[in-house]
Amino acid sequence: MTPLRTLDPRAPLVLDTRELGRRPGSQRTKVLSVAAPAELGIDVLGVPEGSTVDFDLRLEAVMEGVLVSGTASAGLVGQCSRCLEPIEDSITVDLQELFVYDDDHHGRPGGDDEDDGVSRLEGDLVDLEPLLRDAVVLALPFQPLCRDDCPGLCVECGARLADDPDHRHDDPIDPRWAALGQVAVATEPTDD
Repeated sequence: MTPLRTLDPRAPLVLDTRELGRRPGSQRTKVLSVAAPAELGIDVLGVPEGSTVDFDLRLEAVMEGVLVSGTASAGLVGQCSRCLEPIEDSITVDLQELFVYDDDHHGRPGGDDEDDGVSRLEGDLVDLEPLLRDAVVLALPFQPLCRDDCPGLCVECGARLADDPDHRHDDPIDPRWAALGQVAVATEPTDD
């Protein structure tokens, strides 16, 4: 049997739903600002740890549990995947998740809470962090750009092409033939 996790009711992303009273149809709105958890995003773009995440939520009791819906907004920092310049932006994601009452799964044969993919209340507590993390990561671009037409970096010297649109190199010599260039220079006749 999997040990039950215990949520800290004082944690910033844990909400107490006791005021809904398990009465289907009862609703509450919550507007709150919390510090962003660590590693909220992808490698090149994310919400900085400790920055503000603003929530505008509606909690509604339904027969099976508590339906949480609303939005979360936060600032993003990262770097362009083409030119590596810093990016600052913001993101607003829609949130919607049904948290099933924890007493609905007791006695179910083979019911493994961790693997069934259902979000559960722990007592009267809802953990928003997995919901927030999934929504933010899914909303981020896989390869963020500083601008849609970012030309990136020069493959030969690493210069940022947006800074010098006319940047170019003379026809490069294939490194396999470079030694022949040295031989040709050494054997050229000199004008004496």
